[in-house]
Amino acid sequence: QVQLVESGGGLVQAGGSLRLSCAASGRTFSNYVLGWFRQAPGKERESVGAISQSGRRTYSADPVKGRLTISRDNAKNTVYLQMNSLKPEDTAVYYCAARESILDVATPGRYDYWGQGTQVTVSS
Repeated sequence: QVQLVESGGGLVQAGGSLRLSCAASGRTFSNYVLGWFRQAPGKERESVGAISQSGRRTYSADPVKGRLTISRDNAKNTVYLQMNSLKPEDTAVYYCAARESILDVATPGRYDYWGQGTQVTVSS
């Protein structure tokens, strides 16, 4: 089992920045690919990006490419999502998730463990 706890969400004005954190406990953190997802009201959960076990490879979804950066610190069992130039359409609950395989990282159903989510609200 892997337990994931997100933090860092909040209310920010358009154009602002936030950094989300996801702290993990349980099994060996460095064995897992970590993904970030978001879900807005009335919409399906969508991928924001993912990072490989070592942190050397990252994936960013097209809607956020260039504005969001994913990183991880395996010594601290934590993955981060730095969000810049935020837009109102980035408003959603943001989740981190973990899985062991690097394949198909954008598909929510491929992940085995999920955090409870943290709300991000971007005002115009």
